[in-house]
Amino acid sequence: MSIHRFIAIEGNIGAGKTTLARRLSELWSTQLILEQFEDNPFLPLFYEDPRRHAFPLEMYFLAERYRQLSEEMNGPDLFGSTVVSDYYLEKSLIFARNNLDENEFSLFRRLYDIMFKTLPKPDLIVFLIVPTSKLKSHIEKRGRIYEQCIKEEYLQGIQQVYLEHLATLQGLRILLLDYGELDFATKKEDLFRISETINQEYPVGITRISL
Repeated sequence: MSIHRFIAIEGNIGAGKTTLARRLSELWSTQLILEQFEDNPFLPLFYEDPRRHAFPLEMYFLAERYRQLSEEMNGPDLFGSTVVSDYYLEKSLIFARNNLDENEFSLFRRLYDIMFKTLPKPDLIVFLIVPTSKLKSHIEKRGRIYEQCIKEEYLQGIQQVYLEHLATLQGLRILLLDYGELDFATKKEDLFRISETINQEYPVGITRISL
């Protein structure tokens, strides 16, 4: 059980968002929302030619994330239990800032602002801090072919944009969590330690914890 009603697990590509969200949902017996990113037909095309496919990629992600969160968060279980998600809609804005040119981002932002105001806000955003070298290792191990061309420079750019954006958010509780060498995927004691860390009251703003 968690003291938070809506927890969004965020982080860079390969940070362990989905795995942690799954484990916490199982541990707490809560509703789980997972991003359906593999359904995006533009994703493999984007990694082949980022400039050409960035805008349709981000528009598809925005529409699908909004649809999923709207449906899941307005369901009958919203007020009955904790919801754990492996993303939040802010993710769309962060990746769009990194991937789109100025004109594309301006249009994207207008649509995003319309959608964003209708969704409930997380009680806690947990951003997983992971070194880019470790991200690359995770990406290589999970073996998605279209991700193998991702460079550390791209991951560093995403990380920087994420942290800059999180610093601008008002009225939200944000936990920057560096889980170090903990293995929450296979070791229950490590999962329990992370669970206890997340399941605390945090002040509005950014709190950083290293385990």
